Amino acid sequence: MGKINVTMLRYLSKEDFRVLTAVEMGMKNHELVPGSLAASIASLRHGGAHKLMRELCKHRLLSYERGKHYDGYRLTNLGYDYLALKALTSRGVVASFGNQIGVGKESNIYVVANEDGEPLCLKLHRLGRTCFRRLREKRDYHAHRNAASWIYLSRISATKEFAYMKALYERGFPVPTPIDFNRHCVIMNLIQGRPMCQLNEVEDVEWLYDELMNLIIKFGNYGVIHGDFNEFNLMITDDGKPIVIDFPQMVSINHVNAEMFFMRDVNCIRDFFKRRFGYESEHHPTFADIVRESALDVEVSASGFTKQMEKDLLVEMGVEEDEVVGSDDNDSAESSEDDSKDFGIETLRKQVEQIIVEDEDKSRKGTSQAVACSIYSADHEDKSTTSTNCETSTSTAGVSGREKIPNDNLELCSGETKMLRSRIDSECLSDAFSVRSARTNGLSTASTISPDVIKSRVQVALNRREKQAERKRIQAKGEASATTRSRRDNAKTIKESNGIWGWD
Repeated sequence: MGKINVTMLRYLSKEDFRVLTAVEMGMKNHELVPGSLAASIASLRHGGAHKLMRELCKHRLLSYERGKHYDGYRLTNLGYDYLALKALTSRGVVASFGNQIGVGKESNIYVVANEDGEPLCLKLHRLGRTCFRRLREKRDYHAHRNAASWIYLSRISATKEFAYMKALYERGFPVPTPIDFNRHCVIMNLIQGRPMCQLNEVEDVEWLYDELMNLIIKFGNYGVIHGDFNEFNLMITDDGKPIVIDFPQMVSINHVNAEMFFMRDVNCIRDFFKRRFGYESEHHPTFADIVRESALDVEVSASGFTKQMEKDLLVEMGVEEDEVVGSDDNDSAESSEDDSKDFGIETLRKQVEQIIVEDEDKSRKGTSQAVACSIYSADHEDKSTTSTNCETSTSTAGVSGREKIPNDNLELCSGETKMLRSRIDSECLSDAFSVRSARTNGLSTASTISPDVIKSRVQVALNRREKQAERKRIQAKGEASATTRSRRDNAKTIKESNGIWGWD
């Protein structure tokens, strides 16, 4: 069997792992990480990130690829393995690396040892192989994402499996002892036994059959279904006891196809015992035999279990609705705290909207004051002077809502018409999203633009600016651009092939 070459792991420096981590961080939103971006993320004191990346490419920890718009680096599976092993080694979990003892459609199994020399089992998740690529149909790892790298999906798979294994182990299920995990690696104890598919005979067939069927029912009573309960995912110890492995595909009993998955697990065991041991029993569990005793699927967020199902189940199991609502409030509070930490274009938009609302309030106040001045001027003795002052205040309010009416105009409008002004102010401020215009004795106020229109315009402008900045950021220029490179390659090809084109 194969083995990961971990020879270079002991010779890599801190700067090398810093560069690998920088490329890993860049791959969160880049298919190919530009060298300049990886160098800026690494932020090495003396520079030299490009030289380190070139050396890492020689050892196949990174791969340099040429894209359509720009060139960049990609973290390989071996580089991702090195990052995980380095983290586990620094924790003291792994001290030595052994041979490969198993391989599956989505993982590799290796033997490792801790600092005390105790053998452990290391499972590396390897999603993306040609035999198992229809992941969107088989798993729910993508969730709301349209696309994701195989490395990131492998990390999600390992996280799910460790969560399942830890929850089952704490409830007394016969599963391996979970020790630690990092990225796409899961560390568990090494089971002293063999897979059930390698057994040709057992001491007590009936007991083993009943034990496995009881395990399927016990899984269902705790709210989960294994989904792949067969001879390849069952280990038989030297004492003849079964141990269940491989948990990423587990689903909730509230899944749409839960009954189908349950009966498939039952039929897999029945067919194997009939084919291998010649044992066939009429007694087998059905989906109706499940009696929920716990909410394990809620704890581990099993596939097919929505938030609404969680609320309904907690209420049904005796948890008060107030507690459920309180938990939702806490979740919303936590999400709001997380959202408050995000600074960027959204914060800018909120600030702009707040400025717009303040400007609209000032504009409406200026308009109401100008209307009061115009009405007061109709009854004033000195109509010419008042009209001039009101025209000045009206033009001021119409041109810019941010400027206030001069103090002399306010003095003219105060005094005898306080009640009239208060009534006009209340009418103008009652409808915050309307466009008002008052006309008295040939004088009119300027119309204000609706805040919704201004918000939509500002949002469109910000989106356009953000897209332009993103295009400028991801598109290389000058000699590094893909267009210049292709033209240079074509010119070189034509220059070297003069004889083919008939030139002397």
